Order: sequence, then C-alpha cells, then structure tokens
Amino acid sequence: MNIVFAGNYKVFKGMLLGTLSIIKYYKEPLNLYILTMELKEQDPDYIAVSDEDIKLLEKVVKDVNKKSTVTKIDVTGLYIEHLLESPNSKTRYTAYTLLRLLLDEVAGIPLKVLYLDTDVLANDDISLLYNTDISNYELAGVKDRYGRFFMGPRYLNAGVLLLNLKLIKETNLFAKARHYLNKKKVFLSDQTAINKYVRKKLILKRVYNEQKKTKPDTVIRHFSMQFRLFPKFHFVNIKQWDIERLHSVYKCHAFDDILYKYQQIINKEI
Repeated sequence: MNIVFAGNYKVFKGMLLGTLSIIKYYKEPLNLYILTMELKEQDPDYIAVSDEDIKLLEKVVKDVNKKSTVTKIDVTGLYIEHLLESPNSKTRYTAYTLLRLLLDEVAGIPLKVLYLDTDVLANDDISLLYNTDISNYELAGVKDRYGRFFMGPRYLNAGVLLLNLKLIKETNLFAKARHYLNKKKVFLSDQTAINKYVRKKLILKRVYNEQKKTKPDTVIRHFSMQFRLFPKFHFVNIKQWDIERLHSVYKCHAFDDILYKYQQIINKEI
C-alpha cells in the first residue's frame, strides 16, 4: 500500500500520528512517500521534514513490518518551477498544500497512491479504501462537508484522495490545476482546482473521510476546520496532536491509545 503525506517539519507530528493509526490495523508492507521542501526565503517556517524524523518514521513502520519503507522526496525544485509565482502560494493555508499537485512530476512515485492530509487518523483498516478499483477514474474522494453546499453537490474534499496517477498524467489534471492556480487567487486553492478539472471521479462513502465526528463505522477521521453557530458564529480548528482540546472541545477519546503511543515515542526522542 502506497501512502503520500506532504508538509514541513511542523506537521511531522501529524504524519507520525497518522502512520501510527494506520499500522494499528494494517500489518502488510507499507510504503510512505513524504513530500517536503525547504524554502525559508518565502517563509521562515518553510523548513523540510528532517532526515532524523524520516528515520524515526522508518523505525515505527519497520517495527510492524520489516518490508515497509519511508521515502523522503524534496520537491523544492519542482515547486519553484511550477508554483512559486502562484498567487495562491501565500494564503491562510501553507504552500505545502499545493505539493500534491506536483505528484505527476515526481519520479519514482507508484501509479496508485493514497494521498492523506497530515490531520487525519485511521479508525479502521484503510486497505478497505486503498483496494477500491479506480482503473477508470482519475481519483476517488469524499464530498466536502461544507463545500458540497456552496461549491457544488459533487465538490470533493482533497484531504483524502485515492489517485490514479497513470490517468492523471494522461488527462493532465494536475498540470491544468497548476496552470489555473498560477493565473489567479482561488478559494481553497488546490482543492478547488482539482474539483474544477477532474473529469473522471469516484465519489466515496463519508466513512473514508469523516469530517464531523468519529462514528463506529468511520475508517478515516479528518480533523479539518469546522464552524460553530453557538454561542456565536466561529471557526474551530483542532488537530489531533492538540490532545487537551481534542478531549475538552471535541470530546474525542476514540484515538487515545494512538495518542498515548505517540507521546511515548516523542518523549523518548526528546
């Protein structure tokens, strides 16, 4: 099974937590591909995931299956070539969200991968999703919780995407998305661009990208931004590594065993 994460050193904790949740249920060989970049001149926090963190992640997956692999892919050059001048490179979301749009240009990436945002946790065996046949689709995903109401009824959330890179290269989906984002500023940039240009998509059940509340049948929980109406309209953006608020605000304890293991690993490394 081939998994892609993208991000900088700050969200490595999300990659680690996500991986720990995956290998809780999946014991077969796992191939992780970590897309990262170093671009401190654009933002002081644009620091790549370190080699030490990659080694830690490798140890974690190999403890479960020695055939598992972790590959760090520095896409700084590709980002500079394709997206550096995009008006969407400096929004409320970091430029690392755009890196998924470079997958068609990355050498050595398998033709079928599961892209995961760093704020997701597995609540069941994700091979249930990965084994979905997408031979005739560019990608498969779940409708966005809010976007389906104000962006269109088939608008997908891009935080969990099963990708057929063979077909994506043939249709130039990501190339078209990059070109679009280089022309003007777009709301929810890469997600909207993917939705605009995808022509062959498979809409999956919500259990594969649950954006509201963990349920017994949830396979993947996505801790994406939510909004609340009471006591007044406000946004709530709690990630899985914010354990105190995860418990106190979301009342979520479904992943406490994963969080405990994560804390053990982090404390040992410190």
